[in-house]
Amino acid sequence: MNTPYKYRAFISYSHSDEKWARWLHRSLETYRLPKHLVGTETAFGPVPQRFTPVFRDREELATATDLGATLVAALEQSACQVVICSPKAAKSRWVNEEILAFKRLGRSDRIFALIVAGEPGASANPAQADLECFPPALVRVLGADGELTQEHSEPIAADVRPGKDRKVTAHLKLLAGMLSIGFDDLRRREVSRRYRRLLVLVSASVAGMLIAIALATAAWLARNEAVRQKTIAEAEAETSRKVTDFIVGLFNIYNPSEGVGSTITAREILDRGAARIETELADQPAIQATLMDTMGTVYTGLGLYPTAIPLMRESLRKRRALSGDTTAEIAKTLGHLGEALMLNADYDEATKRLQDALAIQRQALGNKNADVADTLSALADVMSFTSKYDQGQPLIEEALKIRRSLYGDKHSDVAKSLGDLGVNFGERGDFKQAEVYLRQALELQSSLHPGAHPDLAEAMNNLAWALQELGEFQEAEALYRESLSLKRKLLGDAHPELAAGLNNLGYVLETHGDYRGAEKVYRESLEMNRKLLGDSHPEIAAGMNNLAFVLYAKGDRRGAIQMMRESLEMNRRELGPDNPDVAGGGTSLAYWLVTAGEYDEAASLIDEALKIRRKALGDDHPQLASTLTIQANLFVARKQYAEAIDVAEQSLAILEPRLPADHWLIAMAKNVQGASLTGLGRYAEAEKLLLASLPNLAGSPIADLPDRGRARLAALYTAWGKPDKAEKYAP
Repeated sequence: MNTPYKYRAFISYSHSDEKWARWLHRSLETYRLPKHLVGTETAFGPVPQRFTPVFRDREELATATDLGATLVAALEQSACQVVICSPKAAKSRWVNEEILAFKRLGRSDRIFALIVAGEPGASANPAQADLECFPPALVRVLGADGELTQEHSEPIAADVRPGKDRKVTAHLKLLAGMLSIGFDDLRRREVSRRYRRLLVLVSASVAGMLIAIALATAAWLARNEAVRQKTIAEAEAETSRKVTDFIVGLFNIYNPSEGVGSTITAREILDRGAARIETELADQPAIQATLMDTMGTVYTGLGLYPTAIPLMRESLRKRRALSGDTTAEIAKTLGHLGEALMLNADYDEATKRLQDALAIQRQALGNKNADVADTLSALADVMSFTSKYDQGQPLIEEALKIRRSLYGDKHSDVAKSLGDLGVNFGERGDFKQAEVYLRQALELQSSLHPGAHPDLAEAMNNLAWALQELGEFQEAEALYRESLSLKRKLLGDAHPELAAGLNNLGYVLETHGDYRGAEKVYRESLEMNRKLLGDSHPEIAAGMNNLAFVLYAKGDRRGAIQMMRESLEMNRRELGPDNPDVAGGGTSLAYWLVTAGEYDEAASLIDEALKIRRKALGDDHPQLASTLTIQANLFVARKQYAEAIDVAEQSLAILEPRLPADHWLIAMAKNVQGASLTGLGRYAEAEKLLLASLPNLAGSPIADLPDRGRARLAALYTAWGKPDKAEKYAP
């Protein structure tokens, strides 16, 4: 069915929060929904390719002559409402009136909140009342007379305050709610996408590290070559000796009494150097700063961002003490630090550092310099990570123009800019245009780097991503595999780029049903991320969740159950016991446990999920109904048939007014009703429900649900004394 509304959502906000409204408007309208979800029927209509249009008054009412009438009309024509919550919004008469008007349209269950400042519920304490962020109309229930009552309700909210949801997570939560789809469906896609832009700054090899240090040292010496005074020449000789001693000292680890001989790694040499650099070159701060910056850059290339960032900060401090704030060397270190911060997900500071670097470079080097282009590209990467795709495009285009003017059309940096432009188009949903630029980038990189090279691997990975979104799975898979092969040669056995590439490959394999292949690469990605992130992390839990679904789909029920248990426990620990991810994972695990006969654990998980979902989503949300249906399955398994019928009817009362009649969730609830009636000996009624539900179970993402429906029909006919029909539906 098509949505009857002109707008997908209406954003209500105090104009003090306009920057948040602009961000939310842009991020909602530019996000492209995962291809496998597009067209899926939900309570709010079919899932669109894009969540557009979204109403925001300053953009939509620029020419309006009757503000009140236009606002009312826009509210009437909006499927959902998002309220940006802050102390200013809580005190705004107009925000409150917009919420009240939307509730009077009978859409209280379609109001969502984004907390940007203040404290929810602070008004209950007079000493903190000014911190209240929820407008009164948002948290009070509407009475039958159309007026607000004193009864309170808990709004569905995303939260971008410091220490809460990141922006990307918040906007995905809002989208999931407004489209009535699982947050995990969107998050799993984001997890598979968001690492693909990680930059390979250097090759992870001892030779590369040593060359970088040697070049940095030579550059420092070259700047002083013209100075011929005897005292400075002597100082240079002493500096050269100290640097030589320092580098040679790093390789003393080759001594069998100190190290592991032929198994020496770049990490061991770097760690040794980082530990010694502060003391051994204390009288040469310029050399110290250069080596710290260089080593920090190499650590970044190895994916060791927390180790790289302090070195770069110290390099920046020393360089500022030596030469002030506006030299090209300061800008270079700022740029390196900004890129490391970006890759470590500290986007706000990364933006500031890169902007500072760009301002210095434009002043010191002019607008046509290669360093300017590099910083523009890095800033565009930050815009990509923070979903500000429209702001990224002009940065990429300027970088491309600079690089073409410097190098012509056949240069690796030109190819990088073409790739950046292709990714930007893809991020804004235009994958056809993305493919054009990404093929150009790959063709150019292939001609420039016929062997193994990080830029070639990245170009392959980016084109594979676009092809996957266009449904070209075979070519996408081949490119992902070739890119992975190159990365293994370049980066060794553990690196964020490898984990990201494996996750991408696993996703495309899972999408077209190669569960065995998906399992293999998901496992490798998961183990690699454990080495990089530790044993407990939300990303580890997400990877385990992905792997559990693949295991279940390929028939490894016990493996799936154990994996989901571990993922669920990790999410409880890392995200908190009331997080919706806990309810989603718990509901899936409970279904699997019912099929395995582990009823007590399933019952506990269902109770937990119902409590979380009622609090987060209210009493009439389809996700709550899905947990109720799992509970009805549990009652059938325990032969509590009357209870099963009652709970299934509760589920249907939520689902039928909100979902199309042929939706698989409705079919699942009716199927469990039929199984309950079989248990009560009401065979004719059971047959009608089971036969009617069977065709629509095929649309379920639960791998064994159609087979379970057929098994229930077989059980019905066996109990009814109709063996011929029972044989027809036997698994």
